[in-house]
Amino acid sequence: MKTTLNAIQLLKIPVVEDIRGNLAFIQENVLPFGFKRVYYLFDVPSNAYRGGHSHIAQQEILIALSGSFEVVLNDGIEKKSFFLNKPNIGLYIPTGIWRELQNFSSGAVCLVLASDVFNEEDYIRDFDEFLISKK
Repeated sequence: MKTTLNAIQLLKIPVVEDIRGNLAFIQENVLPFGFKRVYYLFDVPSNAYRGGHSHIAQQEILIALSGSFEVVLNDGIEKKSFFLNKPNIGLYIPTGIWRELQNFSSGAVCLVLASDVFNEEDYIRDFDEFLISKK
């Protein structure tokens, strides 16, 4: 079965609101997968882009902890863009979806929860190869 954009979800991250400030929390029962790796992008110039790849097996959730950025997703047939700017909203990206992150605001921080540890063999970094993998 080939993954389509229909499998992408926006997830609401639980928040405990308090006059002293809000607290968001992430635990496995909130996510569609157990995560094995957490990393974050920061100090990305506004004219730069990140991503430019797809994963064969890994799933990810992207969260704009601070600032904003755009995530452009492609399933090989159609494209869809998501603007992330809230620390209590996560963008679930299943396997087999090409992603590009762009238009980072000043001070933007993108937190990524990944379903597995880093493995270069899980990446498809050439768009034409990605399109072939979708056939």
